[in-house]
Amino acid sequence: MTRVDFYIIGSTSADAAMDFSCRLAEKAWRSGHQILMHCADAQQAAELDDRLWQFKPESFLPHELGAAGGADIAICHAGDHTAMGDHCDLLINLAHDVPEPFSRFTRLAEIVDQREQSLAASRQRYSFYKRRGYPLHNHNVGQ
Repeated sequence: MTRVDFYIIGSTSADAAMDFSCRLAEKAWRSGHQILMHCADAQQAAELDDRLWQFKPESFLPHELGAAGGADIAICHAGDHTAMGDHCDLLINLAHDVPEPFSRFTRLAEIVDQREQSLAASRQRYSFYKRRGYPLHNHNVGQ
């Protein structure tokens, strides 16, 4: 069963959520995990792609938009689930919806910032996972 971790960021900035997702992806990748990063739309996916290129100038995170090329870190967005490829290790969700098909992943990381719409959507996702019996874990993180 998929383990669901909610990472609660103490900031109202969408940039803080993007930055944290990059740090989380880097940590997971360095630990040998394969990562799929799920965005709300194509614009957010492109922004995340740019951010991963610039994240740490001294290091490189092998990533791509879509999962067709088989990079260890792939980026997809809601409405384009064909781009999810065969990833099944770690799913990092930056969107406000429940990513489909999340249940094929070993772990799901939900990134939550303090913007009201983000908090409201995360409460709905938390309830969704809880009603279905998924193991839930909360982590309060800085910015």
